[in-house]
Amino acid sequence: MWNLSAHYLWWILALLLIGGEVLIPGYFLLWIGIAAAAMGVLLWLVPGMGLLLQAVLFAVLALAACVFYARKLRPRIERSAPGSERLNRRAEQMIGQRYVLSEAIVNGRGKARVGDGQWLVAGPELPVGATVEVVAVDGTTLQVRSAA
Repeated sequence: MWNLSAHYLWWILALLLIGGEVLIPGYFLLWIGIAAAAMGVLLWLVPGMGLLLQAVLFAVLALAACVFYARKLRPRIERSAPGSERLNRRAEQMIGQRYVLSEAIVNGRGKARVGDGQWLVAGPELPVGATVEVVAVDGTTLQVRSAA
């Protein structure tokens, strides 16, 4: 039978929890796994801790790690991610971008080449090949103005 020290068991638990985070993302298993790793380091530095004390310290470390993430780290990540407020709204990400008309704007409607596709545009009458700038989005139609 194996004779593993208790700190190794905490490190194995940490690896399992962090591996679980990879399989089921949500951030909380990561922080609980980090608490288990910290518990392993603590037990390595201070051997002979009783099982009850280990369990209480682990619970405190896990709670502290999750609270740290939720209150300090998560708001910073959300604030620092550029464009995250428009992440799943592709058309809104186009505001301020410039595109070339693939179909002239006639009677207020035309098409612009965006990547490998075309988008409907609305704006002043302009010829094919004119450069336009997106100023707003109305559903799937880009509101544009002349960029010249």
